[in-house]
Amino acid sequence: MSPRTSPPRTSSPASTLPLQPRIQPPQSLLVAGVMSGTSADGIDVALCRIRPAPDPHAPPRLKLLGHRSFAFSPPLRSTILSLAAGHRTTAAQLTQLSWRLGELYAHSIAETAKALRLRPQLAAIHGQTLYHQALPADFLGAPIRCTLQTGEPAVIAERLRIPVVSDFRPADLAAGGQGAPLVPMLDLCYFRHPTSNRLLLNLGGIANVTALPAACSLSGVLAFDTGPANMLIDLLMQQLYHRPLDKDGAVAAGGRVLQPVLNRLLAAPYFALPAPKSCGREQFGSAFAQRLLAACRRAGARRQDVIATATAFTADTILDAYLRICRPHLQQHAPTARSTQLLAAGGGARNPTLLHRLQQGFAPLGVKVSSTAQAGLPVEAKEAAAFALLGWLTWNHLPGNVPSATGAARPVVLGKVTFA
Repeated sequence: MSPRTSPPRTSSPASTLPLQPRIQPPQSLLVAGVMSGTSADGIDVALCRIRPAPDPHAPPRLKLLGHRSFAFSPPLRSTILSLAAGHRTTAAQLTQLSWRLGELYAHSIAETAKALRLRPQLAAIHGQTLYHQALPADFLGAPIRCTLQTGEPAVIAERLRIPVVSDFRPADLAAGGQGAPLVPMLDLCYFRHPTSNRLLLNLGGIANVTALPAACSLSGVLAFDTGPANMLIDLLMQQLYHRPLDKDGAVAAGGRVLQPVLNRLLAAPYFALPAPKSCGREQFGSAFAQRLLAACRRAGARRQDVIATATAFTADTILDAYLRICRPHLQQHAPTARSTQLLAAGGGARNPTLLHRLQQGFAPLGVKVSSTAQAGLPVEAKEAAAFALLGWLTWNHLPGNVPSATGAARPVVLGKVTFA
């Protein structure tokens, strides 16, 4: 946490140093968690009551009180996607976008609180990812790993008059981690089961999975990005159909999966990497979409075949990740587990064609596929609730990353706090 700074005094140079934060027992708080993902389709807000467990060694308890979603306007979404794709921009545009998003995040929280007749005490904002580079690359003669999520927290704190926790990923990166995925802390606290394995799959712009062996502790959690989810499908839908997404998977359902193209795509180097690992538009954005489209056209594909192949690609990379990485981990840590269940969330969980492909692939392996809604957390609210939890942990000076998931050297307190 970034503490306040005391006014300078002339009597002692040391008096200009920040005051030390006073560590108190964890508090019960009503937290507004806010998420806008790599698909850049809009903002999800979840209002959660979070309180410490009676046992200080047990994870905190989270209760979702309500959630709302707010779509981005087409011009705003287009701007975000353009910047995230690396198109030329200016410092002025980047700054203006950050402040515009700050206003939108504040408005979304206020509208959600009004609709639910609740007043949050803390806001936790993931921000809009514009760039994420988990592996080192040379910059001005030095290897750099970095990440950028935008959305000005001072605007949110001022509009709502509550503290705001933001910018969660850099602390994990600085500690040697990938900065992603961060949702596994929620997965562990909310979905861990005493006798069954659980796979928590988030189908946002990128797909990520958390493997929870039965009755596991923090050290037994495995999580990583499996590859693209909605991102690739959305990019191709925009180019081929001038639509933002494949609603209900209807276009993919009318197409034919081009298996030879699919096999070549599955040979991409990322999928053979061990966990922990993370990815983004840098690997599976516009350039990858164009390669997929070109391969499909060489195979004589129709438009709907391209979308069907992209949808199958998302499902099959998840299945491949389970076979390569998750299943051996579960067998090692919970060899006597009664069953394994996959619970999906995110926008892709509303795509029946994608879910059907997953069910077909996992059924022969004895893994039942359903959604987090069947375990008590709506698919649209999961990521926002995750950042509500992470904000609560930060406010209480508690680590929020899962080192076994991100690869960080140690657990760290995530985020930065902006006071009203």
